[in-house]
Amino acid sequence: MKVAALFSGGKDSIFSIYVAQQYGWDVSYLVSLMPENIDSWMFHGVNIHLTGLLAKALDTPIVSKSTLGEKEKELDDLKSILENLNIDGVISGAISSEYQRTRIEKICHKIGIKSFTPIWHKNQRQLLEEETHAGFKIIIVSVSANGLDKSWLGRTIDKKCIKDLVSLHKKYKINIAGEGGEYETLVLDGPIFKKKITLQDTEIEWKRDYGRLVVKKAVLS
Repeated sequence: MKVAALFSGGKDSIFSIYVAQQYGWDVSYLVSLMPENIDSWMFHGVNIHLTGLLAKALDTPIVSKSTLGEKEKELDDLKSILENLNIDGVISGAISSEYQRTRIEKICHKIGIKSFTPIWHKNQRQLLEEETHAGFKIIIVSVSANGLDKSWLGRTIDKKCIKDLVSLHKKYKINIAGEGGEYETLVLDGPIFKKKITLQDTEIEWKRDYGRLVVKKAVLS
């Protein structure tokens, strides 16, 4: 099976690649849409500029395209990339978003390829535990939910972090895996990485009750 992976550099898109490779599939391309609108309905925007560097770390070709990030219209930009790739299907890191899953499936149906969601409806806590147990180094780069303050930015997802997220879920009903946009992540290393990402310059941007860790400079090591 020759597939392309929708790629943001976040934990779920990278873990989906890992799972697909465990199936024996050939992940031939990474596909990144660069939304000009940080609040894109479909595509992760925080530190999306690092996907090229991450592609080098994974030693996988990447195809990128800028998109305005406008609801529904951004899907045409994705379609224009996928229809020109020699692939059997597309994998994505959707966990529970019907909006994302159904729209990706619709595009795939139009161009005659399959849509795969390797971690669809995975238990949220179990997913985080599997991602960290597999050896992925994941940091939190944006927060926008009750209980997630500035101190969470740059935090590594580990056993203690997962425990704290479970506590916040019980208190505020946040999605433990961040599927509701409560937080976004960046993966720096893992079992499918040929080189790891080292952050050399970062900056925190904070506005009232939400913020992000912007990576100014990162290198392979």
